[in-house]
Amino acid sequence: MTVNPGSSSIKVSLVENGGEIDRAVADRWDGVTSEPLRQSEWPDVDVVAVRFVHGGDRRTPVVLDEEILAELANLVALAPLHQPRSLMAAKLAMLGPAPVVACFDTSFHASIPEAARVYGLPRDLTVHNGLRRYGFHGLSCQYATRRVTELIHNDPAATQVLCVHMGAGVSVTAIRDGHSVDTSMGFTPLEGPVMATRSGSVDPGLLVHLLEQKIVRVEELSDVLYHHSGLAGMSGTSGDLRDVLAARARGERDAALAVEVYVHRLRREIGALAASLDRLDAVVFTGGVAVHNPDLVAEIAGGLGVLGVRVVNRLMAAHGDRVVSPWGALPRVFMITDREELELAKQAEAAMARIEGGVTS
Repeated sequence: MTVNPGSSSIKVSLVENGGEIDRAVADRWDGVTSEPLRQSEWPDVDVVAVRFVHGGDRRTPVVLDEEILAELANLVALAPLHQPRSLMAAKLAMLGPAPVVACFDTSFHASIPEAARVYGLPRDLTVHNGLRRYGFHGLSCQYATRRVTELIHNDPAATQVLCVHMGAGVSVTAIRDGHSVDTSMGFTPLEGPVMATRSGSVDPGLLVHLLEQKIVRVEELSDVLYHHSGLAGMSGTSGDLRDVLAARARGERDAALAVEVYVHRLRREIGALAASLDRLDAVVFTGGVAVHNPDLVAEIAGGLGVLGVRVVNRLMAAHGDRVVSPWGALPRVFMITDREELELAKQAEAAMARIEGGVTS
């Protein structure tokens, strides 16, 4: 069983022999309701895999116990939208008989070189306090990259990819030879493009100004940046892109501007991350927002001509995992359905195999 708590939903899947055979989804999940997590509804579960956005310095999945759970609880401040939901899901899953494996989005980005990881802050601050860029959406990137190489019958070690994950959270990751080499999210999932309710990157001087001028209190700032900014803050809607696009269609100027900012900032991150690759073989759009809003993806791609990115409207309107760029054009542009449950299951199986083989870390 795989449990994928997102910032706005939760997906619970039953995976067998590498394929999903059942699923329960709570859309716009409140982070409290536990109905989708009842392991007893699916008997004969061998292992439960839970997605954790933040694993700190952990590079591999781990079987959970109370000690590790407490360590992961210490990371709540770095991912306040996601970490509490994963902790809640894991605690419920641990009440059942099956072992529970935590899989981490941050692990995929452990390969990022130091130059892309370090902030330009005093070294005594960064080293002693673990202030560095961690990166997120790693599970989504791993699955999408593997799926792309399957579609083009290529070797992951020979493919250089930009993975654009568009959900309630938004990130861009540069992947070379199957490894993350740079990503837009950093110390927290706030950095990068504008998101549903998150601000994305903001001039730190602006934040200092808000605090020094007492426009926002210290205890309010995190809530403002995580819950009341982004598309929600700019448009006056929930921040769910369906609501924002509906408001734009009604002629609401704030919603229209919010989408313009969203598109602009995402294009800018794609351009920046392309510079971390030797060449650009593929651009992959994945995540619920991308899959369900192909017109918006086409709008984003339309401003990436400087990178050679082109898409075909007829292909954009199709369904399933597919190439949406013209035949023979490079980079190839892909639309890939996010299937983090398959990546979770794959990693959980590998973790259990290591334990059975006598390897504990």
